[in-house]
Amino acid sequence: MPMNDINPESRIILDRRQLITGAAALGLSATFGAMPAMAQSAPKKGGTLRMGVEGGSASDSLDPRTYADSIAINISLMLWNNLVEVADNGDATGELFESWEVKPGAADWIFNIRKGITFTSGKTLDADDVIYSINMHMGETKSPAKALLADIKEIKKISPTQIQILMTNGNLDLPFNLSDYHIIVVPNGYTDFSKPDGTGAYTMEEFQPGVRATFKRKSGTYWKPKRGNFDRVELRYIGDAAARTQALVTGQVDVINRVDPKTAGLLAKSKGIKLSRTPGAGNRFAFVAHTDTAPYSNNDLMLALKFGIDRKKIVDNVFSGYASIGNDHTVGAKMKYYDTKQKLHSYDPDKAKFHFKKANITAPIELQVSEGAFSGATDSGQVFQESLSKAGIKLDLKRVSGDGYWDNVWLKAPFCAVYWGNRPTIDNQLTSTFKANTTWNDTRFNNPEFEKLLVAARVELDQPKRAQMYARCQELISENSGMVCFAVQDYIDAYNTKLQGLTVSGRYDLADDRIAEKGWFA
Repeated sequence: MPMNDINPESRIILDRRQLITGAAALGLSATFGAMPAMAQSAPKKGGTLRMGVEGGSASDSLDPRTYADSIAINISLMLWNNLVEVADNGDATGELFESWEVKPGAADWIFNIRKGITFTSGKTLDADDVIYSINMHMGETKSPAKALLADIKEIKKISPTQIQILMTNGNLDLPFNLSDYHIIVVPNGYTDFSKPDGTGAYTMEEFQPGVRATFKRKSGTYWKPKRGNFDRVELRYIGDAAARTQALVTGQVDVINRVDPKTAGLLAKSKGIKLSRTPGAGNRFAFVAHTDTAPYSNNDLMLALKFGIDRKKIVDNVFSGYASIGNDHTVGAKMKYYDTKQKLHSYDPDKAKFHFKKANITAPIELQVSEGAFSGATDSGQVFQESLSKAGIKLDLKRVSGDGYWDNVWLKAPFCAVYWGNRPTIDNQLTSTFKANTTWNDTRFNNPEFEKLLVAARVELDQPKRAQMYARCQELISENSGMVCFAVQDYIDAYNTKLQGLTVSGRYDLADDRIAEKGWFA
């Protein structure tokens, strides 16, 4: 919508030239409306996509404030849409937001809402729906997206298809934050997530958490012309990697995620099957400790654990080389502002022994592991246990059930296995994982210098200076947090060759968890 069409009753005075000039000064385009192009031509309608997926449990819910793993996200993006989509090249592109503009300082934003989009119920999408959907993740909520939106001061409705967002502190990455998978758009006042009412390509037929979910394509034309091609989608929960592989090889499913690296090479040789691999952009595998809880509040103990883990052995033996070595934070090597100069905590039993002796810890060190955390968590824990023993450090491994792991163990156990997915920006990554007093700060990291740098970097236009700020953030986390991040996985999907549209994303597997929307059968 042209800026001179702003509703005068809103009492907002905006200058379009200021907005465009401000966007240029910030290195942003004034409009981000185009959807990413399909990697392959001639999408076709029809067929049933059968998915075998790891990343969920019997406690899964359709409430977006609870999403924590791949299956919930895949299901959500069949039924609903986000405000912003991150394209495969990493750009923020319009989804239900068609375009946006920003003033200098990145604290005053105008977002234009797509016209003519309807929910399953027939209701037309408008600004009230968008404002309600954002507000679900603000204020009194346990939503993990709350930290990403904490600087929003006010959201104003300008017209039925336009809103203004005002921020306490500017943030150049606000459109990326609004792409967070928790922030789906629902009708204003909507509360019953057991009856999905969305703008997505599909409607739900059945949902058995921990077992399966089925969907059918909506009648009529989906608002994204080249997407939403399958007549039906069947998603099966298959937590065991071998069972997923068998289901694909025997033709029970068309696509699987999180291929076991140990069998990836052999699977690639199977007739009619292909692998989709994204090196160094996958999940970050870690063991995380609560640094506000003894004995993990002792930083010398944490340094002993960081020097005492044989990362290369885990990468080579557990992940068969389909991963890169991690350095105790969640920033991946392909992410902008990754600090290539930061020194790695390489395996050094002598340094581990030194810090352990300095820590003077007598309490037992117990690590809880489960294949429910990630495939290879148990084997990684065993390598950790063996490598620590060479430094004279005893680690007790406690194997726990994968059922309900994310509800019963993660964020509750003082030392446990976890994986962190990729985020579109470093601010998003660090805010989600390490900002103090946020829902998913699983090491309970709280560092005043880090907090100050994180806020300042969001509006720093001097790129070398911004890079220095983020480098220091990574250093502070690596040296002081309770995270032992030992590997960054390659994403490995496998699929039947008749399936098209499985594009490689820099964020998540299965075409950024959108294969049901983006794919089709040849």
